Order: sequence, then C-alpha cells, then structure tokens
Amino acid sequence: MKENPKPLQSVIDDTFLAFNQVLNDYHTQINIQEIGMVKSVGRSIAHVSGLPSVKADELLYFPKASMKKPLLGIAFNLDPDEIGVILLGESEHLQAGDEVYRTGRVMDVPVGEAFLGRVVDVMGNALDEEGSIKITQRWPVEREAPPIMNRAPVTEPLQTGLKVVDALIPVGRGQRELIVGDRQTGKTTIALDTIINQKDKNVICVYCAIGQRASAVAKVIDTLRQQGAMEYTVVVVASGQDSPGLQYITPYGATTMAEYFMEQGRDVLIVYDDFTHHARAYRELSLLLRRPPGREAYPGDIFYIHPVDGLSVPTTVN
Repeated sequence: MKENPKPLQSVIDDTFLAFNQVLNDYHTQINIQEIGMVKSVGRSIAHVSGLPSVKADELLYFPKASMKKPLLGIAFNLDPDEIGVILLGESEHLQAGDEVYRTGRVMDVPVGEAFLGRVVDVMGNALDEEGSIKITQRWPVEREAPPIMNRAPVTEPLQTGLKVVDALIPVGRGQRELIVGDRQTGKTTIALDTIINQKDKNVICVYCAIGQRASAVAKVIDTLRQQGAMEYTVVVVASGQDSPGLQYITPYGATTMAEYFMEQGRDVLIVYDDFTHHARAYRELSLLLRRPPGREAYPGDIFYIHPVDGLSVPTTVN
C-alpha cells in the first residue's frame, strides 16, 4: 500500500522555513569607497579632487587611463582642495573627469630571491626575455632607517678590482662613494668593474639605471652576462623614454630591493647610474606640482631627498 504524499501545506511551510534560515544567516557588509575625479593632467602628473582621506605616498589607480592595465600614481601633494599625483606611466589616455580610486597602501615594490639575474623595472615587470617573475613579497619604498647607534662600524673592505682605486681610496662595506667626472670619462666602467669583481665574494649587486639610453643599458647588461656577473646581480631600469615619475621612483625601489638582501644578512653593492637624470626628473615633477625643487644645490639636492641608509656599499655615478 502506497504512503500518502505530504500535504501541500507542509511542503510550503518547509520551503519558507528554509528561506527564513538562509535570510537569517546572510549578513551584508557595506564597504565605503572614496572615488575621486581628475581635474587636470600634465606631463607625468595629475591633479585630483574628491579623496579627502588619502594619505601621503599612497598609491592611486586610474582604471580608464589604459586599455591594458590601470595606471598607477603616487599621492605627492596633499593640498586642502586637491591632490598632486605623480603618474607611474604614460598619461596620453588620461583626461579630466576620469575616476580615481584609492588602493589603501603606500608605494611598494616586489622583492625576493627571484629577481637575481633578472632585468626589471621598478614595478617588478620583467624587461628581459626570461618570462614573468613570481612575486611573493612587497615592501614599502619608504621604510624607517635603523638608528645610527644600531649600525655596525665599517671594518671590512670592498675590493673594486682596480689597484689604483683600492690603494688610494679604500672602500669599506657600509659606506657611500660618489663617482664624479665629465661625460665619457669611464665612471660607469668603474662601477661595472666593481660589480664584476664581486664574483665568488658573497656580495649581491644591484645596478640601477636611471634615464639612460636603451642601447647603453643593453651594453651594460651584455657585459655583465659575458663576465658571469648576472647570477648575483639585479638590474633595475628606468630608461630615458620612461615617464619622469618612473625615473623618480626607480632609485627608491632599487634601494628597497637591495634592503631585502641586507635584511637576510648579506652584503649588498648598489650602483645608481646616474643621479643627474634622477635630479632632473625630480626637479621637473616638483616644478609641475608647484613645490620647491630642491635646496641651494643642483643636482646635489638629490642626496637630501634620497639618503641611503643601511646598505653595504651604495655607489653613485654622477
């Protein structure tokens, strides 16, 4: 004998009971997001309004600026009525009225062992033909430097491989050196010889090219590869064709990449080639954003806005 089917009323009650249980378990979350608007656009800079809670050096992104990927920018000027933004890319597709979003994080760069032997830009994008780089960590560009009393004294030398330099100007691991000279006098050659001489000496090298011609950077990379120096070297490039914003932030990012290895207890040699182009980019951005471009000296003001603390041997080509 067949059982009687459940009454229709019982089926309806069970259905509504299930609906009520789902509704009671569902909790909505309201996310408040600030959306700004571009007021004006200049060469590598933009003026933005409508982001009252933005912080200094916070990353902003412009979703409509490019069809490939959003354009990023750094909140540089925090004025009462508007924000001066340094654009980290080309701005030909950006126009007044476009939306601007906060990311909630300050300017940071990817770091890690995967960057050894690679040629990258400051955003961590591979510029060589060896495929993409797996990014596992990101460190902020602006980090607190260790106090003076916590730093070890300079006691261990760093050999440049040039007998005249090593004999007359001893360089220690932990100090800064400035290479000054006219054009085409061999400043970059001294820096490259020093990098090549660090082979089998447990020293990580970072070569930061700022505003150089692409052909000159390619020649440097080819020299490092021929001498077997790329296996312990990271090359960070902002070519002369890149925007002033990228040229400005590249030395900071290269320093952060080098500090990662320093935090692992390894010695690091970082070469900036050269700070003259960096100072010009900073001066251009400062004038466009109507802020003081420097102190009394130019391009010496770059050493005031970009101190290098805690690295083993930063070397600057100027």
